[in-house]
Amino acid sequence: MTIFCCVNCQQFLTNDVEAGEPLRGPERSAAHAIAFPRMAAGTFKVNFDASLLILHPDDLPGVARHPDSRRLAGCCGIAGQDGPNLVCSGCGVEVATKESD
Repeated sequence: MTIFCCVNCQQFLTNDVEAGEPLRGPERSAAHAIAFPRMAAGTFKVNFDASLLILHPDDLPGVARHPDSRRLAGCCGIAGQDGPNLVCSGCGVEVATKESD
């Protein structure tokens, strides 16, 4: 099992998670519906070139929304197109981009 920490203050960012594979399911949910998470709770996946870590949204108890509201654009969730939008809840450093729109 793995716990990811903030590189700045060492606060735990994630729950205890293990490597897994993305969930198989519909590419998109019905119009204006909440999309399905890409990963099952308790799992993570590193993408093919190790530049991206994909987690279930409920596995990030150590993060908070970015204080700059311009980073939180989206109609039904956060679009994730305006730069990192999650910060470490301990020290405030940018740590992730959530896509939930």
